[in-house]
Amino acid sequence: MKRVLVVGSGGREHAIVAGLAKSPQKPEVICAPGNAGTGTIAENVLIKADDINGLLSFAIERKVDLTIVGPEAPLCDGIVDRFRAKKQRVFGPTAAAACIEGDKAYAKKLMGIANIPTAEARVFDHYESARDYISTRETGVVVKAAGLAAGKGVFVCKDPAEALLVVEQLMVQRSLGEAGVKVVVEELIKGPELSIFAVVQGQTILVLDSAQDHKALGEGDTGPNTGGMGAYSPAPIATPEVLAFVEREVLVPIVDAMRNDGAEFSGLLYCGLMLTPGGPKVLEFNCRFGDPETQAVLARLDSDLLELFEAAVDGKLEEIETRWSPKPSVCVVMASAGYPGKYEIGCAISGLGGAAELEGVSVYHAGTKSGPGYVVTAGGRVLGVTALGDTVADAQQRAYAAVDRISFKGAYYRRDIGYRAITTTGGASS
Repeated sequence: MKRVLVVGSGGREHAIVAGLAKSPQKPEVICAPGNAGTGTIAENVLIKADDINGLLSFAIERKVDLTIVGPEAPLCDGIVDRFRAKKQRVFGPTAAAACIEGDKAYAKKLMGIANIPTAEARVFDHYESARDYISTRETGVVVKAAGLAAGKGVFVCKDPAEALLVVEQLMVQRSLGEAGVKVVVEELIKGPELSIFAVVQGQTILVLDSAQDHKALGEGDTGPNTGGMGAYSPAPIATPEVLAFVEREVLVPIVDAMRNDGAEFSGLLYCGLMLTPGGPKVLEFNCRFGDPETQAVLARLDSDLLELFEAAVDGKLEEIETRWSPKPSVCVVMASAGYPGKYEIGCAISGLGGAAELEGVSVYHAGTKSGPGYVVTAGGRVLGVTALGDTVADAQQRAYAAVDRISFKGAYYRRDIGYRAITTTGGASS
């Protein structure tokens, strides 16, 4: 029996563990550190995702056949390099390749070299220079912390005055710590967003089904950005023409540019795009599965997830064909009151069993922990309630029916996840 270790504790990792559990290969799955949800279908081990030494020692001691790294921080810290040095099979990019996410300034530079369509931007590592530049602008801009900020480092500023406040908070007050020491100031572009995942191994790129995330906290895409309040898959705006453009003009050039820069990519490459009136433009690249898009996408995967990961690690990705359910999915994130700011933890969660009993529903845990007979909140984003349906509208209805069965103190969620797809298609499957 193959033994697989999944590193991480969020909804993304629960979705990956659930996908592996469905593999016809019937692997033994371990999650470190995991959450209350992963603990019901896998073995949780109390090793933190950033404890690279502990994870490596565990993988060697337990004779793990394959390690899959979920979060970006250990990838940027070199977990793949360390595992490979000890001849451990591991899915994910090296630290050098993970810079595509870990350093937004580097990503912008590489996009320029590769002629990848993206918003015009300037990079600043001195507050005074950023302040002076923004003061010359007449319209709103997007300010991004150049480092890792757990999905909370992007600020869409409606005018230069707002941008000046954000830059001061990041660079002077250090509101995001070292992540905001350097900032990227971009032109403000508009259009619907699109998330594309691609499994990459060398020069082989396998594009997975699309998704659309809902980053903003409030309904109608209002309020501050979060790590993601929900997602659906596939996205109707991901037409064959758009997907062909993204593969030809974005994925192939960036993979080539990274290889030419000595940072060949292997693992999961996430591309966040905006479909502007002038065509698709890249907002960002990530070096791992997105959250909560992963929950929506993997809920629809009908082929063997373990086979996909192994093929990418073993250089056989060109032999893989993925199969997808024709049914769309909708994932609704239930968060703690106060997220993405301060929030309370340790609140009892009820109704999980009743929600999971509904047809087509999967409840992926994110910020949870469990004890004898109880499950409590343990993070900002607590659950990703995901449902399949005949249409996006049907999947949405099923997801919210499940959400309505779950309760915990201060539970917050948007009531409009999937609205763009329903407005575009009238709820029809695409």
